[in-house]
Amino acid sequence: MLNWGILGTSFISDVFAKAITASNDSRITAVFGRDASRLEAFAAKHSIARQYSDIDSLLQDTEIDVVYIGLPTHLHADATIKAAQAGKAILSEKALATTTADGQVMIKAVQEAGVFFLEGLMYLNHPLTEKLSEILQSGVLGPVRAVSGSYAANLASRANPLGMGTIYNLGCYPVSLLHLIVQISSGSQGFKARKLQALGNLSPDRSHVRDAALVVRFEDGMVATLQSTDSFGNDFAFTVQGTKGSLKFRTNPWLPAAGQSVMELKTFGGETKEIVVESPLDAFGWQVKTVEKCLAIGVKEASRPAARMQDSLEILELLTEWEKGIFESLKDV
Repeated sequence: MLNWGILGTSFISDVFAKAITASNDSRITAVFGRDASRLEAFAAKHSIARQYSDIDSLLQDTEIDVVYIGLPTHLHADATIKAAQAGKAILSEKALATTTADGQVMIKAVQEAGVFFLEGLMYLNHPLTEKLSEILQSGVLGPVRAVSGSYAANLASRANPLGMGTIYNLGCYPVSLLHLIVQISSGSQGFKARKLQALGNLSPDRSHVRDAALVVRFEDGMVATLQSTDSFGNDFAFTVQGTKGSLKFRTNPWLPAAGQSVMELKTFGGETKEIVVESPLDAFGWQVKTVEKCLAIGVKEASRPAARMQDSLEILELLTEWEKGIFESLKDV
């Protein structure tokens, strides 16, 4: 039985707590929260016996095996460093951080402490992503030449502005899926050789990005166009195009549920067929299973298609470049 400590009582912590309690091999031992009333309500809802009002006290709890960091993104680095120094295994929510410097410090602390770490890009643990990887590796699409994706959700009013907006909250999903596709199609170094152009809109106080668009060209000629916004909508789209065919997601690739997830495979000049992936768990449930499996066999990071530590750093680097490009494009606006 794996004993979890949860840092944070936000919406995402609530979602993940349900996934932990649904597993026969995990339980929530303790929770940290900054607001006393919310902490008490969260603990009562999930039947958590121990409540902590400071992070250090929770991390000193010797019964806790693994820490889930559900705090705002700008707090991930400090919490990860403290958890690593306390010898805890770590699952930290996406995005990894809001700066490359913070991301590098986080991974360095984890590696020096020799503890397990996984970024909470939960969909990468779902069988849907495994099926995508299988299709790409089969060669049925031919060499991948283009990727397009967008994610829109009207949640800016509920998001912490210190989390730095839509790129880190939603844009991390299409970027991380693009990262996996490039790795499979172009090799481990393919993602690093790139040129990009970024445009977008800022929040009214100009502190963070609200609407974001990105075009990336990789060294092998593959071109990707991505969009992300948290100021309107509730929509998703993602398509991979190769020289022989295309693959389109009919259900949300970043929130695959229990039950059926669907992709459409079209071969140019041939047939179009529906690919259905059945799963007994949603993405959060599979993420719990990934942590349980890794800790059971004693490894320090998950294997692909889940994000490894270097993968998380490479994803973060593109997120920060995307953000920087938008701010630079609006200097004189």
